[in-house]
Amino acid sequence: QVQLQESGPGLVKPSQTLSLTCTVSENSITTNYYYWSWIRQPPGKGLEWIGYIGGSGSTYYSPSLKSRTSISRDTSKNQFTLQLTSVTPEDTAVYFCARLYYFCSGTRCYGEYKYWGQGTQVTVSS
Repeated sequence: QVQLQESGPGLVKPSQTLSLTCTVSENSITTNYYYWSWIRQPPGKGLEWIGYIGGSGSTYYSPSLKSRTSISRDTSKNQFTLQLTSVTPEDTAVYFCARLYYFCSGTRCYGEYKYWGQGTQVTVSS
């Protein structure tokens, strides 16, 4: 059973940078087919995918957030980190980290978000 745990400040001022870390319970952050993801849920809205860092270190971000997003990792600590710059109150949300398993064989692909952190509330306010 893989466990993921988010950590970081719960309150960020507008225009500052939001920084969250996800700690993974096992040494699998460099494993192929795993994509370590950040997802958020604003109050009263659905889930919004932010981006991921793959086992190879490759990153991919939501086009709508790409200009403000950076995901990095520390393999020695089994951690990956989200940084979101120039935050506004619209970035207020519960932020989740999750592991995506994605595998393709020929033309057939399979993906599953099986493991999630419990989520952490981040409020952007002065």
